[in-house]
Amino acid sequence: MIYSGFEIKSFEVGKGQWHARIQRIDQEPVVIDGMPFPTLDIGFAWSDRDAAISDATKTIDRLQQRYGMTMPSAST
Repeated sequence: MIYSGFEIKSFEVGKGQWHARIQRIDQEPVVIDGMPFPTLDIGFAWSDRDAAISDATKTIDRLQQRYGMTMPSAST
């Protein structure tokens, strides 16, 4: 799933423990406090895929608000 310049991938670690990983669609790292992260694993072990994806979209929104990130468009 593409959301606001990020690709979100959900995955299951153990039965019923869903997580999400985000990566910029332009493959550039996300830089947080000077540290580059090629991918970010997000949050908690959610009970379903939709909850993990929802948490990832909220995290992306917070990153953009906190760090003022401008993400590339999907056409880049």
